[in-house]
Amino acid sequence: MTDPFDTLAGWIEEHLLLPLLYAIGGMAWEDVAYGWALFAVYGATQVALMYAVCVPLERWRPVERWADRRAVLTDVLYTLIARIGVLPLVTFVAFYRIQVGLNGWLTDHGYVPPTLERLAPGLLGHPYVTFLIYALVLDLADYWRHRLSHRFRWWYALHALHHAQRQMTFWSDDRNHLLDDLIAAVWFGVIALAIGVPPLQFPLLVLALRFLESLSHANARLSFGWLGERLLISPRFHRAHHGVLAAGQRSCNYGAVFPVWDMAFGTADFSRDYPATGDPDAEESLASGGYLAQQWAGIRGLVAAFGGVRS
Repeated sequence: MTDPFDTLAGWIEEHLLLPLLYAIGGMAWEDVAYGWALFAVYGATQVALMYAVCVPLERWRPVERWADRRAVLTDVLYTLIARIGVLPLVTFVAFYRIQVGLNGWLTDHGYVPPTLERLAPGLLGHPYVTFLIYALVLDLADYWRHRLSHRFRWWYALHALHHAQRQMTFWSDDRNHLLDDLIAAVWFGVIALAIGVPPLQFPLLVLALRFLESLSHANARLSFGWLGERLLISPRFHRAHHGVLAAGQRSCNYGAVFPVWDMAFGTADFSRDYPATGDPDAEESLASGGYLAQQWAGIRGLVAAFGGVRS
């Protein structure tokens, strides 16, 4: 039976990507065109799945209702760029080419790059277990990337775009400055290379983790219960991270998928219930401006804040 994902990716490669690469003199990338198309198709499917799961949740038990949702439309644009355009390009094409080239260079010099299966032979034949371990390690890396983005003033000037949204929905997960996304892509890529994530598995890991991140941003009164919220980050848990801080409160709940890292490093707070979101100190255009206005505002903030450290 023909796989519909393969069929669609093949059509995109043949009728769109290869003619484009030929026109711009980029046929050196021909060998990864199909892979990019396939993961772009996966990304589009993921967006459809997010919509099918999160929209009913947000309509069933919304935290807030808004008459004017234009700010949410901007977040939709961010999601389409990240899930179907830039994300597959970076996570598949760049990572694949870098890892294959690096592994070849290391092998030529007598060094076999490590993988989890080589370090722990007992994992051979257990792909779901290795997938979970890779996911936990990448989530730990993302916890520290996220926490540091709140610590350094220049970095938060970019990350503030993500926090400025006062109408947070599942679309808000991809509401990031391009430079912040670039830092995250390099961060993830370096960690993935260091722990030997297979190049064809890396995009699937990213897509799986990002789906769960999108769910955690949903405008829904949804908790996973006492035990569930200590296993997987819920919309209730993550909304506390986006909440406007009252006097004396500190930021919390930096984790993306697994709350175990917040619990381990003392930043978990399970007590806050559905606060209002946004960043009162952020420039207004970061909250209500269009895509280009928000990107430019992030650059202005970066230039103004470079070198400082947040308290």
